[in-house]
Amino acid sequence: MFWVPGNFTAKIGVGALSAALCAGCVLPLSAQDAAAAPDAMQQRAAKTFVMKGAPRSAKKPMPAKPAALTALNPRERVVQLLDRFTFGPRPGEVDRVLAQGEDEWVAQQLDPNSIKDDVLYRHLGPYPTINMQAAQALEVYPDRAQVGTVADGKGPMPTDPLRAAVYELQVAKLTKERDQKKLLDANGQPKAEPSEEEKAAQKKADQATASRLFGELIAMPKNQRMDAVIKMPVDDRIILTSNGNLTGDQRNMLLADFNPKEKEAFYAMSGQVSSSGNMARELAEARVLRDILTERQMQQVMSDFWFNHFNVYVGKDSDQWYTTSYERDVIRAHALDTFPKLLVATATSPAMMVYLDNWLSIGPDSIANGVNPANPKSKKGNKGLNENYGREVMELHTVGVNGGYTQADVTALSAILTGWGVDNVQKGSGFLFDPKRHEPGPKVWFGYVIDDHGNAHKLAPNEKYASTFGQGMPLEEIATADSMKQGLTALNILAMSPQTAHFISTKLAQYFVADNPPSALVDRLTATYLASQGDIKTLLRTIIASPEFNSRQYFHNKVKTPEEFLASAFRATATDPQNPGALVNTVRTMGMPLYYALPPTGYYLTADQWMNTTALVDRLNFAYQLTNGKYANQKFDAPNVLAMGLLTPSSAGEFAAYGAGKPLPGAAPAAAKILPPPGTAKLVGLVATPSGTNGSASAATTSTSPISPGTQVAMHVLEATMIGAPVSAQTNQLIQQQLVSQPANATPADTLNLLTALVMGAPEFQLR
Repeated sequence: MFWVPGNFTAKIGVGALSAALCAGCVLPLSAQDAAAAPDAMQQRAAKTFVMKGAPRSAKKPMPAKPAALTALNPRERVVQLLDRFTFGPRPGEVDRVLAQGEDEWVAQQLDPNSIKDDVLYRHLGPYPTINMQAAQALEVYPDRAQVGTVADGKGPMPTDPLRAAVYELQVAKLTKERDQKKLLDANGQPKAEPSEEEKAAQKKADQATASRLFGELIAMPKNQRMDAVIKMPVDDRIILTSNGNLTGDQRNMLLADFNPKEKEAFYAMSGQVSSSGNMARELAEARVLRDILTERQMQQVMSDFWFNHFNVYVGKDSDQWYTTSYERDVIRAHALDTFPKLLVATATSPAMMVYLDNWLSIGPDSIANGVNPANPKSKKGNKGLNENYGREVMELHTVGVNGGYTQADVTALSAILTGWGVDNVQKGSGFLFDPKRHEPGPKVWFGYVIDDHGNAHKLAPNEKYASTFGQGMPLEEIATADSMKQGLTALNILAMSPQTAHFISTKLAQYFVADNPPSALVDRLTATYLASQGDIKTLLRTIIASPEFNSRQYFHNKVKTPEEFLASAFRATATDPQNPGALVNTVRTMGMPLYYALPPTGYYLTADQWMNTTALVDRLNFAYQLTNGKYANQKFDAPNVLAMGLLTPSSAGEFAAYGAGKPLPGAAPAAAKILPPPGTAKLVGLVATPSGTNGSASAATTSTSPISPGTQVAMHVLEATMIGAPVSAQTNQLIQQQLVSQPANATPADTLNLLTALVMGAPEFQLR
């Protein structure tokens, strides 16, 4: 037994469902895991999962073996489409797309501006900074530099009362921090930090003060509370807003009645001197809401795909305030555009320039490095190139690690891209090309010579060109604003390179078809890329129309990332996300903190990264907590999920026929053996009581299944609604074993909640 309601992780080990899910991954067994090593039945379930296509390694994929493809039927084709190009179908959505027509749905999704998104926009109201430029967002959530400017009298205090209250509090914190460093003991040495006992006593006193202040505020009319907060003495305001002083319930109750601007002010007063990290919080919470709620699903899927491809790390310096506009104005705006335009948009974004340090790169022969064209004897400084962006734009963004470039090409491209940077990062200014920082003159790069006006000449084999780069700057050479064209030409060459076409086609096929994508599909996509000049919509249409995408061999074979799993759990059950902050924390716990992928590779999106014992335990725990109303005050309605499944037009007739003796739809052949003989029972109830009946004499059956016919129907309805693909006999047997292991006092509602959690935790739900 591995299911322990309320203490789920206590006995799970590598239990039945976890074995079925994880066995496709190569995992070392810990002592605890070894004690619970899978038995023969679990190994069979594991083999079933491996056969679904989860690879052992996606980093070094083996070539996919060509095989005769078996076409999907029309319904499966729509399931495949929604599994891959949305964050999972909602109840009844497969039927709606079938009625609408697949081609019409695709055309509509490829034109996102034609789709209304009112529900999403209502949920995004509490996050104003997601619509702001960086400089404006810094006014809401000031960084330490902005606070220091005001504290030092070099900048004015804001006139807006809420903003002024934030700055007043943050300046007080900064001043106290500075004064603390100046304190000396009796011997003239820096004063020691308070002891742990002293810190604990102070924390307890602060919590008592915060609780008292909360009581005073909550007794006031809601519209007067924030006004009272900003009129408090600064020390009281610091105690009230500091993280950990109010209980979670107190804090949530107070925040619930603030308007969006008041909430932002409260958050800005919390934590340390810098509050700019709150921009990342708003951005991440808005993202999970988009994943779940947007009607523009294809745009959101592609936005997440391209953000991961052109990854930036929100924790890198000023990217705290640049990442929001990067995702909005660069990634999402061009997610369905052309790859060349998307590439240039990322290259001219402050977020990318900061993340890969190109804003620090200076040409050795540039004016910024001390070279004076009018004085040949001028002494150069010791500033130079930063090659981070020049390397990654080739290795990760375009031609790929095997794209045929050399270290000399990395250096030359880095010189070409000098001058590309940011106007003033501390103020949140935009992209700037600075000719004074640009390395002037033509560059030999990647088989081309490109001059400072962007004119490119492709070198013939064995053709030599005497580049001035690295040899000292000729007097007549000086960079101008026109010199930016040199970089634009280089980026366009990269974007239209056959190597880039193949690299991007491989990544798209890997994400939408298989971890080890079929080479024939990659070749067709490469040809499409070159013929369409990297048009993303055309590439997606090619995937959707391909025989591989529409074949049973590549159906329901991709493992969901944590983000995809959580979003699909809410979408599959039509659950309204009431606490997006909790979802962001859960994604982080599952190993995928949004916007915090440190390496430029982003997150790996293949099965081997996400299928392990810890991952499965996290997902099963989440499913249990969500369905049992124990997840962050999130409401969940399992009867509604079941009702929506039963009332779906395509399934209502199928399940109505059950009483006539037909086997349950979607059941695997082995699972059919556990159903009652034809005509022995009628569908009079859906969820069994712990004794195995639903309380009605008409439910009596000679079934060999450990659960009642009604519970079997509920199980298959939930599987059809939430998964939409065949579920193995092993999975169904494991689910049934957990249902009959419930406590004796379990109610029908408990059974339905548990059943929903088990379906959500099943191996098949982890696939898309």
